[in-house]
Amino acid sequence: MREEVNNMNISTTKIEALLAERGLTKTALAESCGISRQNISTIVRRGTCEPKTVGKLAAGLGVPVTDLIAD
Repeated sequence: MREEVNNMNISTTKIEALLAERGLTKTALAESCGISRQNISTIVRRGTCEPKTVGKLAAGLGVPVTDLIAD
């Protein structure tokens, strides 16, 4: 039986701003947080992802998860 996962809405603007502030590419972010470059692009395009993925993104960007959650 598959477990249902509730995706979280994330602020793609905040992710893009953090990448710009740190001089990071999406490829570099993908490498630092263990998520594929393609998945990073999909997340930013859709503005949603699983809670565990938000945690990985936050760790890769060096910010708390709450900084990435959409208002």
